Amino acid sequence: MRVRSLLLLPALAAVVASPALAATPAPPERITAGVTAGGIDVGGLTVLQAARKVKDTATPGLMATPFVLGVAGKPYTLSAQRARLKVNGTKTAEAALERGKAGEVPLVTQHSDAAVRSFVRGIARKVYRAPRSATLKITLRKMKVRRSKLGRRLDQPSAARVVTEALEDPTASRTLHKRLSKAYPRVNTNRLKAANRTILTVSKRERKVRLFKGLKFNRSYGVAIGQPAYPTPEGLFSIQSKQVNPVWSVPNSPWAGELQGTTVAGGSAANPLKARWMGIVGGIGFHGTGDDGSIGTAASHGCLRMHVSDVIALYKRVSIGTPVLIR
Repeated sequence: MRVRSLLLLPALAAVVASPALAATPAPPERITAGVTAGGIDVGGLTVLQAARKVKDTATPGLMATPFVLGVAGKPYTLSAQRARLKVNGTKTAEAALERGKAGEVPLVTQHSDAAVRSFVRGIARKVYRAPRSATLKITLRKMKVRRSKLGRRLDQPSAARVVTEALEDPTASRTLHKRLSKAYPRVNTNRLKAANRTILTVSKRERKVRLFKGLKFNRSYGVAIGQPAYPTPEGLFSIQSKQVNPVWSVPNSPWAGELQGTTVAGGSAANPLKARWMGIVGGIGFHGTGDDGSIGTAASHGCLRMHVSDVIALYKRVSIGTPVLIR
């Protein structure tokens, strides 16, 4: 048995070493005849051959014409070099191979998304026009409104998509257009009116309080203002508190006489704060008075006295937070 094995080994070695039985690599696949890529005939070529042919043939034309994006009546140019636009020969050739029958496949290109964003961002800065918010200047006799104004802006993500789609399609037009979008102000005129439904102004010279509704004059009332020794403060304030038949916390002041530092109940004959109270600042506010003859004079200790009927009417028309300009 040992002898037989030795006799068979040389014959087996001869069979393995035979050139006729050695493995040979398969020939590379070739693209079907009649296939074109971007108008370039690649039929019968291997993927490697087609990739080189497509890249060498298509690149000069692809790089020659820049992209022009028209915005706000002005052209902005993006060169193929800046976009880093290239033909991807390998992917184009692979697509041609996969087609499997005669026909056209589009060129596959690649570009820099960062370059596109930078291009669009530069245009956006140039065409941007800031919106203008509505503003209000309160004067004694009139509300001066500067109306809001729309601005304009470039929708950058949308513009970038337009450019990208053109870069990805070599057959697309390289002259593009993009409309601007409206840029809205933070505060428009309607919002300004809504935020200032009611405003009061007090003219110390005229001894008059004016009521404005919807930024328009509504009506006026006579008032008494502070004596020279106890002047009514000036400035822009707001209604801080409201009370019906307010309690009078008598200030510790010589003019209060024996009542100073005490509290007088609302509705009491000894209480000078009649009917209603609308506090403004530091113990100063609007209130009704039992001394109707003082209206139109400088008679109070800083407060704004009103006829009882007038203070009741005004009380209904204002709310806490209502601006009050005193000059």
